[in-house]
Amino acid sequence: MLRKLYDWTMAKAAGPAAQWWLALFAFVEASFFPIPPHPVLGVMCLAQPKKAIRFAIITTLASVAGGLLGYAIGHYAFALVGEKLLDVLHLTQSFPYAACKLRGEAGFLAIVLKGATPIPFKLITITAGFIGMPLAMFLLASLISRSISFLIVGVLFRLFGAPIKAWIDKYLGLAVAGFLVLVVGGFVAAAMLGSHKGAKTDECTGATMASISAPA
Repeated sequence: MLRKLYDWTMAKAAGPAAQWWLALFAFVEASFFPIPPHPVLGVMCLAQPKKAIRFAIITTLASVAGGLLGYAIGHYAFALVGEKLLDVLHLTQSFPYAACKLRGEAGFLAIVLKGATPIPFKLITITAGFIGMPLAMFLLASLISRSISFLIVGVLFRLFGAPIKAWIDKYLGLAVAGFLVLVVGGFVAAAMLGSHKGAKTDECTGATMASISAPA
């Protein structure tokens, strides 16, 4: 059963519509969808390692475009849509801290560094719109951040994709088990980062909704 599912997924990832699905996943994840596009990107890169960098670029650009939707939600429709969306995604408690961080002088750097962490990108995009971060700054930081997150995947699969695929074809069960461990570990890390428990105290620790205000 697992082998049939794997073969089916590989076939779909190599299909003509695969790039459009990848772009759609990246776009919606940047604004409201809870599942990151990395698994879809990984499967497509695995199916066609020679196109891995191309797939990573598509994911990067679609994610930045989706980030604009998240920015618009935070800037123009936070009370109507953004606040409810953060609640559904369990990001409400993280929002005041993120707003405080992005509003500071290091806001640009905070977005860039997000590319190396499992913090949901939608939290960043909605928050950036809410505080009214300059759009050009937001776009540049998002492009750098998303490039860090996706192009590394593309380059690694381009260089080592064929050997990785051969290994997975032979040891599919072990590969799936390892992937599940990484996914669970990622969610645990995201939860720890989101709650800031045990994190080093800084100027934004303890920020609340009452201490931040929407842009005029």
